[in-house]
Amino acid sequence: MKKLATALIGAGLFAAHLTALHAAVTADEAKQLGTTLTAIGAEKAGNKDGTIPEYTGGLTTAPAGFQKGSAVRPDPFASEKPLFSVDAKNMDRYGDKMTEGAKALMKARPDWRMDVYRTHRTVSFPKFVLDNTVKNATRAKTSDDGLSMRGARAGIPFPIPKNGNEVMLNYAARFQGVANVVPKFTAYNVDAAGKLVLSNQGSYLTESVYYGDTKTEDPVWLTRVRANYTGPARRAGEAAMVMDPVSYSDNGRRAWSYLPGQRRVRLAPDLAYDTPNPGTSGMATYDDTSMFNGKLDRFDFKLVGKKEIYVPYNTYRFTFNDKPEDVFQSRFINPSVVRWELHRVWVVDAKLKEGQRHVYSRRTFYIDEDSWHVVASDQYDGRGQLWRAGFNYLAPLYDASTISATASHYDLIAGTYYANIWPGAGGVKVMEQLTPDLAWTADALAGQGVR
Repeated sequence: MKKLATALIGAGLFAAHLTALHAAVTADEAKQLGTTLTAIGAEKAGNKDGTIPEYTGGLTTAPAGFQKGSAVRPDPFASEKPLFSVDAKNMDRYGDKMTEGAKALMKARPDWRMDVYRTHRTVSFPKFVLDNTVKNATRAKTSDDGLSMRGARAGIPFPIPKNGNEVMLNYAARFQGVANVVPKFTAYNVDAAGKLVLSNQGSYLTESVYYGDTKTEDPVWLTRVRANYTGPARRAGEAAMVMDPVSYSDNGRRAWSYLPGQRRVRLAPDLAYDTPNPGTSGMATYDDTSMFNGKLDRFDFKLVGKKEIYVPYNTYRFTFNDKPEDVFQSRFINPSVVRWELHRVWVVDAKLKEGQRHVYSRRTFYIDEDSWHVVASDQYDGRGQLWRAGFNYLAPLYDASTISATASHYDLIAGTYYANIWPGAGGVKVMEQLTPDLAWTADALAGQGVR
């Protein structure tokens, strides 16, 4: 009897595991990729108004003035002028194309404006990413009740998503190059009095193991990042390292930090969820980094649909600007250096699960159809009040077929804002190879300590 019960329990668990795997799209549905949809799942055609053009492969030619191998990219659209500006006086006319956060920010800071330019669909991808994305459409599946994925390789896992979790997993697995480094990033905080403070500087390395590991059929790790801080003085010498898995049923997040005062590496499980990020003076949580990161388990992610909104796009003048004092003004990022364009986005509304804890009760994410980057977010506090408006400033790297993205959040209640991992004059370097796995151990992190 005991053996029978064990067998039945085992069979039940097996069945439950099977039901937790959600199938990919059918072969007929996948035929849309490369025809009516782009290979990564965006609508190929422009919109009816003609304000969003047809996708023709993105921008792959560098403008005059770009030096091959340089980490700084000149603006290919530098000669263009804004089509119009949205401000506090005319925002009602454009409200249907603004996020709730953008509208709230404009009401709270009436001198803030959005300069709207002609839309350019500049994102491009290497051929291997496009080919694998088409294959993933029929082979990738979600598992662990939508928290993980299986069967996907080196491409967007769900180019024709059916639910909010698949869209967010596409974001987690977005292509950022096999590896890239922001060699001299800075992070700035601006307090309620308008004072600009350098909160962090150093180097920030991101490796997409999922795209770069050609040795294994199913890579264990999705991404791994390492920050080495050189300033301000109180943080010089610190380092942190975080690795996220492809499947959370096999592995959890691994995180370490190095503190030079202690001269040792320690596990850092608190580098996740809603732990306040000290680099933003508490203006953001750790899972606000890059707009969102980590496990999806604390929220229910509902796919609302798609819409057209104004988002920061082709932001070369912001991303590679060499004058932070001109960029980060006392109440907001200088509107004159930010280019806004109309793009189609997926909208995912995330609500805190019953019994779970987080400082946000609700988060609405807007995900660019061409790149699968989160380009904006609205985040609500425990009372349901809109709290933080997030924007991600995208600058497609035309020489490398990948994208630079810099995240920023405005605190609508405190009247503050920050921008994190801003490349500035140091630019972004893209690599085609992963560093050895031995460089991603606690011992290796300890060896990089500078004092």
